[in-house]
Amino acid sequence: MDLVNHTWTQIFLLAGFTTTGVLRPLAFLGTLCIYLLTLAGNLFIIVLVQADSRLCTPMYFFISVLSFLELWYVSTTVPTLLHTLLHGRSPISPTVCLVQLYVFHSLGMTECYLLGVMALDRYLAICRPLHYHALMSRRVQLWLAGATWVAGFSAALVPASLTATLPFCLKEVAHYFCDLAPLMRLACVDTGWHAQVHIVVIGIINACNLVLILGLYGGILRAVLKLPSAASQAKAFSTCSSHITVVVLFFASAFIVYVGPPESHPEGTDKLLALVYTFLTPFLNPIIYTFCNKEVREAVRRVTQSIRAMIKRP
Repeated sequence: MDLVNHTWTQIFLLAGFTTTGVLRPLAFLGTLCIYLLTLAGNLFIIVLVQADSRLCTPMYFFISVLSFLELWYVSTTVPTLLHTLLHGRSPISPTVCLVQLYVFHSLGMTECYLLGVMALDRYLAICRPLHYHALMSRRVQLWLAGATWVAGFSAALVPASLTATLPFCLKEVAHYFCDLAPLMRLACVDTGWHAQVHIVVIGIINACNLVLILGLYGGILRAVLKLPSAASQAKAFSTCSSHITVVVLFFASAFIVYVGPPESHPEGTDKLLALVYTFLTPFLNPIIYTFCNKEVREAVRRVTQSIRAMIKRP
């Protein structure tokens, strides 16, 4: 990595993944296809929830909000991933780099809060069924969804602003997007204090939301086990299975990458781990919420039949 004078006119270089020969276009095309499928899948869920009246429930409202978030989340990092795959090391200005850092972590923390809200929704639906619609009115849904975005974008100001104040003596970012640990490795000063603040902020937010989710699912489990029939228990668990899968994918990758000192991860592993939560999870979420959900599959069938009927209508 080359030494450069500390100035905000400097250009960072995103290293990306090292691909050569025939692997470069193959990696680019494969990534592009998955990216387009991710966009299509999440857009499909948003449109489906709006198009089918039986999906106009709080649970599917929050799923559509999650899909909307995933559209932006994946689009924050994948374009730079595609550029590095196609062109190798790619220049990026410090301003764009820090904006990408802030937006990426804002969306990540928003998703963390949103997963907690979705667990609360399932808890109220299963444990407080008689009061569910009163407690989870449309106004409450909109307020909760808005609060997750405000909280996520507010919390991300701390790590982003601290990173922005660092003096940088190196310019090659060992990643395909601007993230905390790769940027801190470029600093001219000791970043131990910054890393501790990042761990505390991100760790507390993730831990609090995870404890909330586990507590709510503990209540759900107790309520479900009291149901009289196995069929009722299976139906109740089926409404939670998709959410549990997404929670495991999200929090497992978040804790591995961010709740620990940057030096605990060998340089280069950050990029591989990042593919899980920046690329794989947004791609899998639409699959999880469609194939693992009978109501969504039935909604797809109803909407498809309606479209066919409209086409055949003279």
